[in-house]
Amino acid sequence: MIPRREPWTSGVPEPAIREIESHILEVPDYPAPGVSFKDITPLIENGEAFHTAVDALAHATDGIEYARIVSAEARGFVFGTALAYLSRKGLVLARKPNKLPRQTISAAYDLEYGSDSLEAHADSIQPGTRVLVVDDLLATGGTARAMCDLVEDAGGTVAGVAFLIELSYLGGREKLSPHRVISLLSYDAA
Repeated sequence: MIPRREPWTSGVPEPAIREIESHILEVPDYPAPGVSFKDITPLIENGEAFHTAVDALAHATDGIEYARIVSAEARGFVFGTALAYLSRKGLVLARKPNKLPRQTISAAYDLEYGSDSLEAHADSIQPGTRVLVVDDLLATGGTARAMCDLVEDAGGTVAGVAFLIELSYLGGREKLSPHRVISLLSYDAA
């Protein structure tokens, strides 16, 4: 399946998009029958392709003013860390409960069969701080919404939300309204 691109990604060179696409494998019927899993590990394992993807995310988010990036474990850390390094911005870790050593703030989100939550250090985001939320994939939007809630609960401002891949047929973008959502690749169907 060929993903569609958002109009704003026209600034990302077409060869870069093709290279990123060529390193994403679709795994049918994983983790359940009827699901077509988008496996990004081949992209991460290829140094040139990974570099291209991070550069493309940096290009796509250029012009957004922010002081920090927040990303969720585990694959979100991969792209959040690389983008934080490249942009020379601080990285706020959004982790599963009881993984951080100091006082935390928490945001809950729904899963298909229950709920979960993310935590960040309470002092990681100062009031008024502009924060870019970065993750590898936007599906139903629960994890990204929780990261936005962490930022806002701390008194920060969500400057934008950026993803490598969006599964648009799952409606996650709507949960992130009114924030600006950026995705390099968007798939319209499973």
